[in-house]
Amino acid sequence: MRNKKSTTLTLAHHSNSAPGRVGGQRSAVGGSAELKASSNRSDAIIADKLTRKFGKFVAVDAISFSVARGEIFGFLGPNGSGKTTTIRMLLGLLHPTSGSASVLGYDIARNADAVKRNVGYMSQKFSLYNDLRVVENLNFYGRAYNVWGKELIERRQRVLQLTELGGYGHALTANLAAGYKQRLALAMAIIHSPQLVFLDEPTAGVDPVSRRDFWRLLYRLAADGTTIFVTTHYMDEAEQCHRLAFIHNGKIVATGTPNDIKEKQMHGQVVEIDCDAPGRAIEVLRHLENLDELTLYGSLVHVVVADWAAHRTVIEASLHAAQVKINSMIVIPPSLEDVFIARARS
Repeated sequence: MRNKKSTTLTLAHHSNSAPGRVGGQRSAVGGSAELKASSNRSDAIIADKLTRKFGKFVAVDAISFSVARGEIFGFLGPNGSGKTTTIRMLLGLLHPTSGSASVLGYDIARNADAVKRNVGYMSQKFSLYNDLRVVENLNFYGRAYNVWGKELIERRQRVLQLTELGGYGHALTANLAAGYKQRLALAMAIIHSPQLVFLDEPTAGVDPVSRRDFWRLLYRLAADGTTIFVTTHYMDEAEQCHRLAFIHNGKIVATGTPNDIKEKQMHGQVVEIDCDAPGRAIEVLRHLENLDELTLYGSLVHVVVADWAAHRTVIEASLHAAQVKINSMIVIPPSLEDVFIARARS
Protein backbone atom coordinates (compact mmCIF):
# COMPACT_ATOMS: atom_id res chain seq x y z
CA MET A 1 0.00 0.00 0.00
CA ARG A 2 1.23 3.46 -0.84
CA ASN A 3 1.58 6.02 1.93
CA LYS A 4 0.19 9.50 1.62
CA LYS A 5 2.57 12.39 2.19
CA SER A 6 -0.02 14.69 3.71
CA THR A 7 -3.47 14.48 5.20
CA THR A 8 -6.40 14.96 2.86
CA LEU A 9 -10.04 15.60 3.61
CA THR A 10 -12.03 12.75 5.07
CA LEU A 11 -14.51 11.94 2.34
CA ALA A 12 -18.05 10.79 2.85
CA HIS A 13 -20.60 9.74 0.27
CA HIS A 14 -24.13 10.34 1.43
CA SER A 15 -27.35 11.41 -0.15
CA ASN A 16 -27.92 15.02 -1.09
CA SER A 17 -30.33 15.57 1.81
CA ALA A 18 -28.95 18.23 4.12
CA PRO A 19 -30.69 18.50 7.49
CA GLY A 20 -27.96 20.87 8.67
CA ARG A 21 -28.20 23.22 5.71
CA VAL A 22 -28.40 26.78 6.92
CA GLY A 23 -31.74 28.46 6.42
CA GLY A 24 -34.11 25.73 7.55
CA GLN A 25 -32.84 25.04 11.06
CA ARG A 26 -31.01 26.84 13.81
CA SER A 27 -27.24 26.41 13.82
CA ALA A 28 -25.89 24.32 16.66
CA VAL A 29 -23.06 26.80 17.08
CA GLY A 30 -24.08 30.43 17.38
CA GLY A 31 -27.25 30.47 15.30
CA SER A 32 -27.08 34.14 14.29
CA ALA A 33 -29.77 35.65 12.07
CA GLU A 34 -27.18 36.48 9.41
CA LEU A 35 -25.99 32.88 9.27
CA LYS A 36 -29.51 31.43 9.04
CA ALA A 37 -30.27 33.72 6.12
CA SER A 38 -27.16 32.71 4.17
CA SER A 39 -29.00 30.38 1.80
CA ASN A 40 -30.73 33.45 0.38
CA ARG A 41 -27.47 35.33 -0.19
CA SER A 42 -24.75 35.07 -2.80
CA ASP A 43 -22.05 34.41 -0.22
CA ALA A 44 -20.09 31.16 -0.44
CA ILE A 45 -18.73 31.60 3.11
CA ILE A 46 -20.12 33.46 6.10
CA ALA A 47 -18.21 33.44 9.39
CA ASP A 48 -19.82 35.02 12.44
CA LYS A 49 -17.62 35.47 15.54
CA LEU A 50 -15.88 32.19 14.68
CA THR A 51 -13.62 31.15 17.57
CA ARG A 52 -11.32 28.24 18.30
CA LYS A 53 -9.45 27.71 21.56
CA PHE A 54 -6.87 25.08 22.46
CA GLY A 55 -6.98 25.05 26.22
CA LYS A 56 -6.32 28.65 27.27
CA PHE A 57 -4.76 29.55 23.94
CA VAL A 58 -7.08 31.39 21.54
CA ALA A 59 -6.01 30.43 18.01
CA VAL A 60 -8.93 32.16 16.25
CA ASP A 61 -10.61 34.99 18.12
CA ALA A 62 -14.22 35.83 17.16
CA ILE A 63 -13.56 36.55 13.48
CA SER A 64 -16.37 37.59 11.13
CA PHE A 65 -16.14 37.84 7.35
CA SER A 66 -17.88 36.73 4.17
CA VAL A 67 -16.75 35.46 0.78
CA ALA A 68 -18.93 36.07 -2.27
CA ARG A 69 -19.54 33.29 -4.78
CA GLY A 70 -17.16 33.41 -7.73
CA GLU A 71 -14.57 35.67 -6.12
CA ILE A 72 -10.92 35.07 -5.27
CA PHE A 73 -10.59 35.78 -1.56
CA GLY A 74 -7.12 36.17 -0.08
CA PHE A 75 -6.51 35.25 3.56
CA LEU A 76 -3.20 36.74 4.72
CA GLY A 77 -1.30 36.46 7.95
CA PRO A 78 2.07 35.48 9.42
CA ASN A 79 2.82 31.96 10.61
CA GLY A 80 0.77 31.16 13.70
CA SER A 81 -1.81 33.85 13.02
CA GLY A 82 -4.76 31.42 12.75
CA LYS A 83 -5.01 30.89 8.97
CA THR A 84 -4.80 27.10 8.96
CA THR A 85 -7.05 26.74 12.01
CA THR A 86 -9.68 28.87 10.25
CA ILE A 87 -9.47 26.74 7.10
CA ARG A 88 -9.77 23.51 9.12
CA MET A 89 -12.95 24.82 10.76
CA LEU A 90 -14.43 25.91 7.43
CA LEU A 91 -13.64 22.49 5.96
CA GLY A 92 -15.50 20.78 8.80
CA LEU A 93 -12.32 19.15 10.12
CA LEU A 94 -12.20 21.12 13.37
CA HIS A 95 -15.17 22.03 15.54
CA PRO A 96 -15.44 25.72 16.55
CA THR A 97 -15.29 26.53 20.25
CA SER A 98 -17.91 29.22 19.69
CA GLY A 99 -19.36 31.34 16.93
CA SER A 100 -20.72 29.96 13.69
CA ALA A 101 -20.05 29.66 9.97
CA SER A 102 -21.66 28.43 6.80
CA VAL A 103 -19.94 27.15 3.68
CA LEU A 104 -22.06 27.04 0.50
CA GLY A 105 -25.09 27.38 2.75
CA TYR A 106 -24.16 24.39 4.95
CA ASP A 107 -23.54 24.86 8.64
CA ILE A 108 -19.99 23.66 9.35
CA ALA A 109 -20.95 22.21 12.72
CA ARG A 110 -24.16 20.41 11.72
CA ASN A 111 -23.33 19.21 8.23
CA ALA A 112 -19.58 18.91 7.78
CA ASP A 113 -20.00 15.98 5.36
CA ALA A 114 -21.97 18.14 2.93
CA VAL A 115 -19.24 20.77 3.09
CA LYS A 116 -16.57 18.18 2.27
CA ARG A 117 -18.52 16.86 -0.71
CA ASN A 118 -18.88 20.30 -2.27
CA VAL A 119 -15.45 21.84 -1.77
CA GLY A 120 -11.94 21.15 -3.02
CA TYR A 121 -8.74 21.48 -1.00
CA MET A 122 -5.12 21.90 -2.03
CA SER A 123 -2.63 21.78 0.81
CA GLN A 124 0.74 23.49 0.95
CA LYS A 125 2.42 20.09 0.64
CA PHE A 126 1.29 18.39 -2.55
CA SER A 127 -0.94 15.39 -1.80
CA LEU A 128 0.30 13.36 -4.75
CA TYR A 129 1.18 9.72 -5.28
CA ASN A 130 4.56 10.07 -6.97
CA ASP A 131 4.57 6.46 -8.18
CA LEU A 132 1.32 6.92 -10.11
CA ARG A 133 0.90 8.52 -13.51
CA VAL A 134 -0.98 11.79 -13.81
CA VAL A 135 -4.24 10.18 -15.01
CA GLU A 136 -3.98 7.54 -12.28
CA ASN A 137 -3.78 10.22 -9.60
CA LEU A 138 -6.83 11.93 -11.11
CA ASN A 139 -8.72 8.63 -11.33
CA PHE A 140 -7.98 7.90 -7.68
CA TYR A 141 -9.18 11.26 -6.44
CA GLY A 142 -12.20 11.29 -8.73
CA ARG A 143 -13.37 7.90 -7.45
CA ALA A 144 -12.72 9.01 -3.86
CA TYR A 145 -15.26 11.77 -4.55
CA ASN A 146 -17.66 9.20 -6.07
CA VAL A 147 -17.04 10.20 -9.69
CA TRP A 148 -17.02 7.17 -11.97
CA GLY A 149 -17.12 5.93 -15.56
CA LYS A 150 -17.85 8.32 -18.41
CA GLU A 151 -18.31 11.25 -16.03
CA LEU A 152 -14.83 10.68 -14.59
CA ILE A 153 -13.30 10.53 -18.07
CA GLU A 154 -15.01 13.77 -19.09
CA ARG A 155 -14.01 15.61 -15.91
CA ARG A 156 -10.46 14.28 -16.15
CA GLN A 157 -10.13 15.62 -19.68
CA ARG A 158 -11.58 18.96 -18.62
CA VAL A 159 -9.18 19.50 -15.70
CA LEU A 160 -6.20 18.36 -17.77
CA GLN A 161 -7.14 20.94 -20.38
CA LEU A 162 -7.82 23.65 -17.82
CA THR A 163 -4.49 23.13 -16.05
CA GLU A 164 -2.63 22.74 -19.35
CA LEU A 165 -1.51 19.20 -18.54
CA GLY A 166 -3.07 17.62 -21.61
CA GLY A 167 0.25 16.29 -22.89
CA TYR A 168 1.30 14.88 -19.52
CA GLY A 169 -1.52 12.47 -18.75
CA HIS A 170 0.70 9.37 -18.88
CA ALA A 171 3.75 10.99 -17.30
CA LEU A 172 4.96 9.59 -13.98
CA THR A 173 4.10 12.12 -11.29
CA ALA A 174 7.54 11.83 -9.70
CA ASN A 175 9.11 13.09 -12.93
CA LEU A 176 7.06 16.31 -13.12
CA ALA A 177 8.70 19.66 -12.43
CA ALA A 178 7.47 21.52 -9.33
CA GLY A 179 5.26 23.86 -11.35
CA TYR A 180 3.55 20.94 -13.09
CA LYS A 181 3.05 19.08 -9.80
CA GLN A 182 1.36 22.23 -8.58
CA ARG A 183 -0.99 22.15 -11.57
CA LEU A 184 -1.74 18.48 -10.96
CA ALA A 185 -2.55 19.19 -7.30
CA LEU A 186 -5.03 21.83 -8.46
CA ALA A 187 -6.51 19.43 -11.02
CA MET A 188 -7.02 16.85 -8.29
CA ALA A 189 -8.69 19.44 -6.05
CA ILE A 190 -11.27 20.26 -8.74
CA ILE A 191 -11.81 16.82 -10.34
CA HIS A 192 -15.23 16.59 -8.67
CA SER A 193 -16.26 20.08 -9.91
CA PRO A 194 -16.48 21.75 -6.48
CA GLN A 195 -18.20 25.10 -6.08
CA LEU A 196 -15.49 26.30 -3.71
CA VAL A 197 -11.75 25.54 -3.55
CA PHE A 198 -9.48 26.14 -0.54
CA LEU A 199 -5.83 26.68 -1.44
CA ASP A 200 -3.37 26.79 1.46
CA GLU A 201 -0.25 28.64 0.26
CA PRO A 202 -0.37 26.80 -3.06
CA THR A 203 2.63 28.55 -4.63
CA ALA A 204 5.11 28.26 -1.76
CA GLY A 205 8.52 27.29 -3.11
CA VAL A 206 7.47 27.62 -6.77
CA ASP A 207 9.39 29.80 -9.24
CA PRO A 208 7.91 33.19 -10.27
CA VAL A 209 6.95 32.08 -13.78
CA SER A 210 5.06 29.06 -12.45
CA ARG A 211 3.38 31.26 -9.84
CA ARG A 212 2.18 33.63 -12.57
CA ASP A 213 0.88 30.73 -14.67
CA PHE A 214 -0.88 29.23 -11.65
CA TRP A 215 -2.73 32.49 -10.95
CA ARG A 216 -3.81 32.63 -14.55
CA LEU A 217 -5.46 29.23 -13.95
CA LEU A 218 -7.18 30.55 -10.82
CA TYR A 219 -8.69 33.41 -12.80
CA ARG A 220 -10.05 30.89 -15.31
CA LEU A 221 -11.69 28.96 -12.48
CA ALA A 222 -13.19 32.11 -10.97
CA ALA A 223 -14.48 33.18 -14.39
CA ASP A 224 -16.32 29.85 -14.57
CA GLY A 225 -17.99 30.58 -11.22
CA THR A 226 -15.72 28.70 -8.82
CA THR A 227 -15.04 30.48 -5.53
CA ILE A 228 -11.37 30.56 -4.49
CA PHE A 229 -10.23 30.91 -0.86
CA VAL A 230 -6.45 31.23 -0.89
CA THR A 231 -3.78 31.87 1.72
CA THR A 232 -0.50 33.37 0.57
CA HIS A 233 2.62 35.10 1.85
CA TYR A 234 3.25 36.85 -1.46
CA MET A 235 1.97 40.42 -1.60
CA ASP A 236 2.04 40.43 -5.41
CA GLU A 237 -0.42 37.52 -5.28
CA ALA A 238 -2.54 39.33 -2.71
CA GLU A 239 -2.85 42.21 -5.19
CA GLN A 240 -4.53 39.80 -7.62
CA CYS A 241 -7.30 38.81 -5.19
CA HIS A 242 -10.73 40.39 -5.48
CA ARG A 243 -10.90 40.91 -1.72
CA LEU A 244 -8.60 40.29 1.25
CA ALA A 245 -8.65 39.69 4.98
CA PHE A 246 -5.58 40.23 7.16
CA ILE A 247 -5.44 38.03 10.26
CA HIS A 248 -2.98 38.56 13.12
CA ASN A 249 -2.88 36.82 16.49
CA GLY A 250 -6.22 35.21 15.70
CA LYS A 251 -7.99 38.49 14.94
CA ILE A 252 -8.92 40.01 11.59
CA VAL A 253 -7.27 43.43 11.45
CA ALA A 254 -8.28 44.58 7.95
CA THR A 255 -10.65 43.55 5.16
CA GLY A 256 -11.58 44.87 1.74
CA THR A 257 -10.36 45.05 -1.82
CA PRO A 258 -6.59 45.58 -2.25
CA ASN A 259 -7.19 49.22 -3.26
CA ASP A 260 -9.61 49.88 -0.41
CA ILE A 261 -7.17 48.46 2.12
CA LYS A 262 -4.31 50.61 0.81
CA GLU A 263 -6.44 53.76 0.65
CA LYS A 264 -8.49 53.44 3.85
CA GLN A 265 -6.70 51.09 6.28
CA MET A 266 -3.34 52.87 6.45
CA HIS A 267 -2.94 55.27 9.35
CA GLY A 268 -0.23 57.80 8.52
CA GLN A 269 1.92 58.63 5.52
CA VAL A 270 4.50 56.33 3.95
CA VAL A 271 7.81 58.01 3.12
CA GLU A 272 10.32 56.29 0.86
CA ILE A 273 13.94 57.19 1.52
CA ASP A 274 16.59 56.45 -1.10
CA CYS A 275 20.05 56.77 0.46
CA ASP A 276 23.57 55.38 0.09
CA ALA A 277 23.58 53.45 3.38
CA PRO A 278 20.08 52.06 4.12
CA GLY A 279 21.30 49.79 6.92
CA ARG A 280 22.91 52.69 8.78
CA ALA A 281 19.83 54.82 8.11
CA ILE A 282 17.61 52.21 9.78
CA GLU A 283 19.87 52.19 12.87
CA VAL A 284 19.80 55.99 13.11
CA LEU A 285 16.05 56.35 12.60
CA ARG A 286 15.25 53.69 15.21
CA HIS A 287 16.30 56.17 17.91
CA LEU A 288 13.86 58.85 16.78
CA GLU A 289 10.51 59.28 18.48
CA ASN A 290 7.07 59.36 16.86
CA LEU A 291 7.92 57.16 13.88
CA ASP A 292 5.05 54.71 13.51
CA GLU A 293 6.89 52.18 11.34
CA LEU A 294 10.39 51.69 9.97
CA THR A 295 11.06 49.00 7.37
CA LEU A 296 13.79 48.12 4.89
CA TYR A 297 12.53 47.38 1.35
CA GLY A 298 15.54 46.14 -0.57
CA SER A 299 17.78 49.20 -0.82
CA LEU A 300 15.00 51.60 0.19
CA VAL A 301 13.79 52.65 3.63
CA HIS A 302 10.07 53.07 4.33
CA VAL A 303 9.04 55.29 7.22
CA VAL A 304 5.44 55.71 8.37
CA VAL A 305 4.66 58.95 10.16
CA ALA A 306 1.48 60.73 11.14
CA ASP A 307 2.60 64.03 9.60
CA TRP A 308 5.54 64.05 7.18
CA ALA A 309 5.89 67.83 7.17
CA ALA A 310 6.40 67.79 10.94
CA HIS A 311 9.07 65.08 10.83
CA ARG A 312 11.03 65.85 7.68
CA THR A 313 13.55 68.27 9.21
CA VAL A 314 14.41 65.93 12.11
CA ILE A 315 14.85 62.91 9.83
CA GLU A 316 17.06 64.83 7.38
CA ALA A 317 19.22 66.23 10.18
CA SER A 318 19.64 62.82 11.83
CA LEU A 319 20.74 61.15 8.60
CA HIS A 320 23.11 63.97 7.68
CA ALA A 321 24.69 63.82 11.15
CA ALA A 322 25.32 60.10 10.61
CA GLN A 323 26.91 60.90 7.21
CA VAL A 324 24.15 59.11 5.31
CA LYS A 325 23.76 60.63 1.86
CA ILE A 326 20.09 61.16 0.95
CA ASN A 327 19.23 60.78 -2.72
CA SER A 328 15.50 61.38 -2.31
CA MET A 329 12.69 61.35 0.24
CA ILE A 330 9.16 61.22 -1.13
CA VAL A 331 5.68 60.39 0.15
CA ILE A 332 4.37 57.33 -1.72
CA PRO A 333 1.06 55.43 -1.78
CA PRO A 334 1.17 52.58 0.76
CA SER A 335 1.72 49.03 -0.48
CA LEU A 336 -0.23 46.09 0.90
CA GLU A 337 2.90 45.12 2.79
CA ASP A 338 3.07 48.59 4.39
CA VAL A 339 -0.55 48.26 5.52
CA PHE A 340 -0.12 44.69 6.71
CA ILE A 341 2.91 45.53 8.85
CA ALA A 342 1.26 48.65 10.26
CA ARG A 343 -2.00 46.90 11.11
CA ALA A 344 -0.24 43.88 12.61
CA ARG A 345 1.77 46.11 14.97
CA SER A 346 -1.04 48.47 15.93
